[in-house]
Amino acid sequence: MAVFVEYLLYFIAAATPWFEIALVIPLGILRGNSPILIMFVAFIGNMLTVFLLIALFERVKAYFAKKSKKEKKEGSRQQRAKRIWNKYGLPGLALLGPILIGTHIAAFIGMSLGAKKTWTLLWLTISIGLWTLIFGIATIAGVDFFVRDLS
Repeated sequence: MAVFVEYLLYFIAAATPWFEIALVIPLGILRGNSPILIMFVAFIGNMLTVFLLIALFERVKAYFAKKSKKEKKEGSRQQRAKRIWNKYGLPGLALLGPILIGTHIAAFIGMSLGAKKTWTLLWLTISIGLWTLIFGIATIAGVDFFVRDLS
């Protein structure tokens, strides 16, 4: 039961903006959990909330518009995302989003700038899958490197 709860916590952390796969995968692997299972749980957790954000985009956008009625200056993440969008389009925003601004912000900004839901979901699925593999393999390789050198 304790193992199930631990993986559930990884799932929730991966689904949470700001934590996402970049933190959850290395943390889970370094704690000695199954790399494949951690990568799978983190991917599904992150994709679930990204999918919900894309599917409910109009409602989320209306909520944030209502919440901040006054004119706000754009934050650095929004400015960075717009520069990426202008230079590389949706594929660039989706592929660079997880490491530069976060997957949820990338999805929201892409949709705000006119990307279609299906294309946004496709590119973010590819991106999250690719980054899941990169974070997982890099962590496994790094742990193996340090364990082998310390032995």
